Amino acid sequence: MRIPRVFHSSPLKGKDRVMLDAAAAKHVVTVLRLKPGAELTLFDGSGFEFAAVLEHQADKKQAWVKITQMHGPVVESPLQVTLVQGVSRGERMDYTIQKAVELGVAAIVPVLTERSVVKLDKDGGAKKREHWQAVAVSACEQSGRVKVPAVHAPLRYLEYLASKPEGDLKLLLDPLGGVTAGVLPRPADGKALLLVGPEGGLSENEINLAARVGFQGLKLGPRILRTETAALVALSLLQASWGDLD
Repeated sequence: MRIPRVFHSSPLKGKDRVMLDAAAAKHVVTVLRLKPGAELTLFDGSGFEFAAVLEHQADKKQAWVKITQMHGPVVESPLQVTLVQGVSRGERMDYTIQKAVELGVAAIVPVLTERSVVKLDKDGGAKKREHWQAVAVSACEQSGRVKVPAVHAPLRYLEYLASKPEGDLKLLLDPLGGVTAGVLPRPADGKALLLVGPEGGLSENEINLAARVGFQGLKLGPRILRTETAALVALSLLQASWGDLD
């Protein structure tokens, strides 16, 4: 049986015994039904992993573990990709975030564009960000990652561009134009920005505005891909070229 991996929100280095976060404890005790003595692997986003043993549980929301060994640091991808994703509906956005994390994305910035179907106010955006961050944590637990990508609060498209995002390689997925992945230059700083539109893509005006701040079009092939497919194909190509997908 595979040893479950559990994210812990506070630093673990130097500790012998910790109480799991409430959500993690519930998952370990109620969903996985682990008993005292069961092995766990903890990670806290520091790059290290910690072998641990479930000690005892006070109830379904409290569980203590004993840390037995520290491993690492575990190396993440040498390519740091920030995915700037047009907010899509419901499960599509969850799927994009989950798979992007599995593919090694370094950070995710949700943006609300002209064609975004989802409408969010400040409170709704905060709740969505919290939910999406939990999706990212779960994907890290499943995929073996040791650093949790930050999912930022949703921004208006123009607000994001006004922040003057920096990077040697700034790409915007454009099925109607742009270069292909095979001719892209390797980013000297090891970082890339990948901008993907929502359902319906970005408007011509949005594409032109992005070009003014240094984004270049990237065409993935002859077919029009759904937003969740396009982001993952592009991430795979970038990681295969300069990251850790062999």
